[in-house]
Amino acid sequence: MPEGDTVWSAAHRLHTALAGQVLTVSDLRVPRLATVDLTGREVLDVTPRGKHLLTRFEGGLTLHSHLRMDGSWRVFRAGERFRGGPDFEIRAILGTQAHTAVGYRLPVLELLRTAEEERVVGHLGPDLLGPDWDPDAAVSNLLSDPGRALGEALLDQRNLAGIGNVYKCELAFLAKVSPWLPVGELGEGVPARLVATAHRLLDLNKARPDRTTTTGRRPGERLYVYGRRGRPCFRCGTPVSKADQGDGTSERPTYWCRGCQPGPTP
Repeated sequence: MPEGDTVWSAAHRLHTALAGQVLTVSDLRVPRLATVDLTGREVLDVTPRGKHLLTRFEGGLTLHSHLRMDGSWRVFRAGERFRGGPDFEIRAILGTQAHTAVGYRLPVLELLRTAEEERVVGHLGPDLLGPDWDPDAAVSNLLSDPGRALGEALLDQRNLAGIGNVYKCELAFLAKVSPWLPVGELGEGVPARLVATAHRLLDLNKARPDRTTTTGRRPGERLYVYGRRGRPCFRCGTPVSKADQGDGTSERPTYWCRGCQPGPTP
């Protein structure tokens, strides 16, 4: 699933290509928006909010999209052949005289009044890459349910917005605790360091083509544990473990090192 840094990067590309330009092409390929025509409207800005994208148009309209597991926005020069998947996977096309933005496999696409954006993003906690970033509020939110497992608390966008499954695993490793450890049992100062590390890593990676949490290690060693099941831990050599973690409504593959991350496990 795209995480906050990926969504920030997508918003930056879209904003650079579209903001300040008038739409010459508008094609929204979801049933409830099939008759909507945005041509002639100026694109004001494209703003990321956690894992959400808000494309704002003159006239007080916002196109809200979410990438979920495999959605993406691609930007092409006007007239360039689209590359990003078969045509039947296209959900939105927004074009100007110079560029065309194409949304593939978007599971969430809705048009709303800009004044009503809080309806779709108002539940989010402080945005790790947003102007509202508030580390103290993020720490307080994380600790609001002391019995909740760290991994689940980090993924809850109501606590802080932008962390996905990759960062969840990497942050728990860097904090040297099990993802299943209740947040109330984290040592003194650990929640604040976790939040600060999350902010630093997303900020470092927002403009990188390849996400990296292992700054300073050898090339190719980009992540400590995520996706490395059975391979030796870079720190202690213990094979990296993998198990599903979730609240019963959705399960996420979780990677951790039993040698470096003490605490409860499945």
